[in-house]
Amino acid sequence: MKKLITELDVRNAARGSRIIEVDKGTLITPMAKDLAKEKGVKFLQKTYGGPENFGKEKGVEVWPVKNVAIGSDHGGYYMKETLKDFVKELGYRVQDIGTMSPNPVDYPDIALKIAELVISGEADRGIIVDGVGIGSAMAANKVPGILAAKCNGCLEARNAREHNYANVLTLGGRTIGIEIAKEIVKTFLETPGGAVRHKKRVEKILEIEKKYKE
Repeated sequence: MKKLITELDVRNAARGSRIIEVDKGTLITPMAKDLAKEKGVKFLQKTYGGPENFGKEKGVEVWPVKNVAIGSDHGGYYMKETLKDFVKELGYRVQDIGTMSPNPVDYPDIALKIAELVISGEADRGIIVDGVGIGSAMAANKVPGILAAKCNGCLEARNAREHNYANVLTLGGRTIGIEIAKEIVKTFLETPGGAVRHKKRVEKILEIEKKYKE
């Protein structure tokens, strides 16, 4: 039986994450669509891919990486601008979701936009830069299916991918230099997910999320 999304589903989502997961067979009533626009609720398509289809039902792992979403608050603006061009030079398609100036903005807003692009499949990976990188990781990880990692070096970036299948990277624009940041980003984007034992552990992380989501 195909899943049906009604106004009630939209109202419930509006009180929570403002996200409703759908697949190709999902039916959405016209009134539900109208209400979703009014309430700012988004319908996110589940994505598939990755080694041995890991995370198939959760849209966690996409490989190889082609599309990258990048964003920052004011504390990471200048680093983001440089990294944006660097990622393009590496051969990836880049979507810059802001901020577009060093004027103050709230990092949770940026982190949410990046996380939604990744979990919807519009981006394969996300990169967020704020002053230190911790707050953006916290915010992004509130979105179901997001595994955000704050990294200060290449060892952490490689571990975040091989061991934890991180799909969002956060950086501190005021804590590391731009050359180190470039190395971290390159490592993060070029490292595939690791062995079966790591996948099983990440699945347990996602099961914790599912437990409290329900």
